[in-house]
Amino acid sequence: MSMTTPDHRPMRILIVTDAWAPQINGVVITLQNTIRTLEDLGHTVETITPDGFRTFPCPTYPDISLSLFPGREVARQIVRFRPDAIHIATEGPLGIAARRYCMRAKQPFTTAYHTQFPEYVHARIRLPLAITYRWMRRFHAPASALMVATPDIRRRLETRGFTNLVMWSRGVDTDLFRADPNRSPDLARPIFAYVGRVAVEKNIEAFLDLDLPGTKWVVGDGPARQELERRYPHARFFGMKSGEELAWHYRQADVFVFPSRTDTFGLVMLEAMACGTPVAAYPVTGPIDVVTQGVTGVLDEDLRVAALGALRLPRKAVSAKAQGSTWRAATDQFVNGLCPLNAAD
Repeated sequence: MSMTTPDHRPMRILIVTDAWAPQINGVVITLQNTIRTLEDLGHTVETITPDGFRTFPCPTYPDISLSLFPGREVARQIVRFRPDAIHIATEGPLGIAARRYCMRAKQPFTTAYHTQFPEYVHARIRLPLAITYRWMRRFHAPASALMVATPDIRRRLETRGFTNLVMWSRGVDTDLFRADPNRSPDLARPIFAYVGRVAVEKNIEAFLDLDLPGTKWVVGDGPARQELERRYPHARFFGMKSGEELAWHYRQADVFVFPSRTDTFGLVMLEAMACGTPVAAYPVTGPIDVVTQGVTGVLDEDLRVAALGALRLPRKAVSAKAQGSTWRAATDQFVNGLCPLNAAD
């Protein structure tokens, strides 16, 4: 059974991830905040990341580094750390190596479904979804628990034959992402903003093609940025932002437009809402579990209707609703989903 020990004693937790800094994406942000909160709770956390491994750029996405032949070193680091619980966050080379070690050593482990990887692969190289989902089921099947971010993702994976699904939601840093009524009066409003990776699977063209008043902002970087800047000269591209600078862009936006149809959660929506900025999105996986319709945003198959509708929502109510999504609550779910090694005896 996957849960913490009865006395909730501090554990030595190992997290294996192919996604790590300097990448800035939802997976990395989730893991960094979870690790920080785990350590605040008294747990000892070790990570196995691409740092220290020979790597090569991921095909079609060179910003992501994949580790070369990591098996022996991954096994060595696991043995050295002597973890009480092992969590494999990604399905890349490091995740595959850690999974192989755990299965050979008969040690339990948990996994997570952070991204709709089959849909991402299909968007890039048109590989049939059935092939990728078959591989994903095989990867996650031996896990004591497969952690998912939303009820909708849980239902979708169940229909595709995945088992041992448990909830692990997300939080937002409300000290950083907070509302500020004193927004700049000197900007060409209304401002409709997108924040995130600038990549084909994010469907950003659906936002940039909209006939909207005011200004469109794109905050982020990625392989599609140069092409989109060329095709949409009237949009403003700001590149990657973080910390207070990122929060400033969220706060200045009048509406946060989230055009993706493939995200499992969409952490950027929580960050925008915590800053008081309502969300416009499609009624699909991610937004349907994150956005409260008519309160923190508007969901509609017509993204222009959603954007103009969100423009009318009161920012104070948007921010207040997002304050309840804390990393402490999300991390408690994570800990409850772990399978400590002694619990498997």
